[in-house]
Amino acid sequence: MTVNGKTKITGIFGFPIEHTLSPLMHNAAFNSLGLNNIYIPFKVKPENLSDAVRSVRSLNLLGVNITVPHKENVIPLLDKVNEEASFIGAVNTVVNDGGVLTGYNTDGRGFMSSLSEEGISPEGKRVVIIGTGGACRAVSYYLSEKASTLSLYDIDKKRSANLANDLKEIRGNISILQSADELEDADILINATPLGMKADDPSPVNPGHIRPDMVVCDLVYKQTRILQEAEQKGARTLNGAGMLLWQGVLAFELWTGVKPPVDLMRSILLSNIK
Repeated sequence: MTVNGKTKITGIFGFPIEHTLSPLMHNAAFNSLGLNNIYIPFKVKPENLSDAVRSVRSLNLLGVNITVPHKENVIPLLDKVNEEASFIGAVNTVVNDGGVLTGYNTDGRGFMSSLSEEGISPEGKRVVIIGTGGACRAVSYYLSEKASTLSLYDIDKKRSANLANDLKEIRGNISILQSADELEDADILINATPLGMKADDPSPVNPGHIRPDMVVCDLVYKQTRILQEAEQKGARTLNGAGMLLWQGVLAFELWTGVKPPVDLMRSILLSNIK
C-alpha cells in the first residue's frame, strides 16, 4: 500500500478499538481493486467524539464506521441521518460528501444479506429475538417486514416495550414475550444479546426449547453456547460473521460507489476470527 497526497482516508471510531477486524478486510479490498484508499482504526474516547466527528470534515476523510460506544451519541453530531438509521436510533457508517456528514446503519441490511446468502428466508416465518438493544433494532426493522410474526424478549421490559411500540408504527405483527421460555413455536430464533462474547457466558435460552426444525442465529460472530446447543439438537445455525461481513460491504459501497471483492473480504475476516 502506497500512501500519498491523493490517498482517501476511511476508518472506524470506537473505544476500545484494538479488537476490530474491519481494517483488515477493507484494506485488502482497497488493495485488490487498486483504489488509493486506506482504512484506519481510531481510538476515540466518549468525551472526544464531538472533536473526532469534526475532524472528518476538517481532515477531509471519505467517511468512517462507528462502533461502540458511539453509535447512538454520534447522531446529533451529523448533518443528516437516513430514515433507517433514524428509526434504529444508531449509526454505524458516516459518509462525508463535501463536508456534509450523513449517517447510515448497514447492520440490518447486513444481517438480511447473511440470511439470504445461506438460503434462509424469514418470509412468513415466526421470528423470536432475544435482547432488544441496538443490534435488535437494526435487524427487527427488516425482519418485521418479512416475518408473519416477530416476538421480542428482554429482561429490560421497558426497552422491549419501547421497541415494540416503535415497530408497531410501521408494522402490525409485533408481540412481546414475558419469558424467554415462550419461544417453542419460533421458526427462527435470534440471539441479539452480548451473551456468547465470553467463553463462559451462559446460553440466553433454555436449550430444551430448541427444535431440530428451527433456525438459530447469533449476532455474535463466534460459535457461541446457544449455537453449540442448537447444533446438538440438530437445528440449523448461523453466527454473526456474515452480518459483520455484509455490513462492511455495504459501508464500502457507500464510501466508494464500487462493489468490493466480497469473497476476499470474507476470507480475511474468517481467517482472523478467534
